[in-house]
Amino acid sequence: MAYDSGLYEILKDDLGERVDLVEKKMFGGIAFMLNGNMLCGVHKNGAMYRVGKEHEAEALALPGVRKMDFTGRPMGGFIDAGEEAMADDDTRAELLRLAVDFVSGLPAK
Repeated sequence: MAYDSGLYEILKDDLGERVDLVEKKMFGGIAFMLNGNMLCGVHKNGAMYRVGKEHEAEALALPGVRKMDFTGRPMGGFIDAGEEAMADDDTRAELLRLAVDFVSGLPAK
């Protein structure tokens, strides 16, 4: 797998002991699914969070955050957190809060 194992451990710690999460191998990394919907994940150079389009501008204002564009095209509602964002506890906490807020409102799969 092409993901940063250190960032994986940090993200797992941030998520805590939630029983409603499932890990899934996706996009060359590990994604965390909340009630069957993608919440966040790690990849080779950082992490991604599914914040939804309504939280996208708020997330993009945080340091080290940019639009997710794995395929060269931005993915609406998804953001990419680089090294700067992942190194900051407050930034990660805010990204996770935005992602949980959005994904919790989606119907379970």
